[in-house]
Amino acid sequence: MTILLSVLIGLGLFFIIGYSARAGLRVTAPAQYKPTFRDMPLTASFGLTVIVFYIVIAIFAQAIAPFGEGEVMGHQFLPWGSPYYLGTDKLGRDMLTRVIYGARNTVGIAFATTALAFFLGSVLGIWAALGGGWIDQILSRFIDALMAIPELIFSLLLLTIFGTSVLTLILVIACVASTRIYRLARSVAQGIVVTDYIEAARLRGEGNWRLIWREILPNAMAPLVTEFGLRFCFVFLSISALSFLGLGIKPPTADWGSMVRENATLITFGDVTPLLPAGAIALLTVAVNFVVDWLLYRASGLKE
Repeated sequence: MTILLSVLIGLGLFFIIGYSARAGLRVTAPAQYKPTFRDMPLTASFGLTVIVFYIVIAIFAQAIAPFGEGEVMGHQFLPWGSPYYLGTDKLGRDMLTRVIYGARNTVGIAFATTALAFFLGSVLGIWAALGGGWIDQILSRFIDALMAIPELIFSLLLLTIFGTSVLTLILVIACVASTRIYRLARSVAQGIVVTDYIEAARLRGEGNWRLIWREILPNAMAPLVTEFGLRFCFVFLSISALSFLGLGIKPPTADWGSMVRENATLITFGDVTPLLPAGAIALLTVAVNFVVDWLLYRASGLKE
């Protein structure tokens, strides 16, 4: 009965947030964008609202959180109630504060990692398609060799070798994720480099880097932007998984993956507190996928 009630409440919130967000966008959006939001599905409006909510929490975490990020407030595993509305963790830190700061740390690091991965993968992929020949063959075979190794295992190996600082985590995950982006960027660019306007640009004397930034990349943005959202989800889940395993973001920095591991003991006593950071991870992943599906539908040119 409790599960059914939770499902009904969740569906109710989904429809309320989706309808309210879509209605608000229709009213406040500039005139040229109103048709876009008029056809927006409820899933996309719900996902967009959740993403904006997470961004606001991440930016203003210090102002919103009731206590300091690593501040020890009282006894460990205190129950929910004032002033610790989500209880405390195994060290006596406020869980609500840790969840709020986790939005800044986990989401911020995942976004920076995805951005770096996209810069590396898209530039190398387009360069390989544009250059062709031995450049394409060497890069593609090297990327194929890296893609043959499972992402999580490869990341664990590299982090074990180079350490687990935040900078190392970003660089390792970005390099691993860029291999998938390389394949997409190369495939899209191969269909662009043979077009007439690329040949015309070459006849004008434009170099490879100008062709990449001025001609190819703008025309490849639709699939790359869609892939950015999907790849963000994979990177976000990878960082959380590594933190859960103890090789991700290090304490006392708040991180949702490590928070699940640190408070997993409570699950045996029927306490749902460890599921809160896990739920935050799942909600953001679903929201991003909702928006990506909508963007992919629009980029494909399909009409109902």
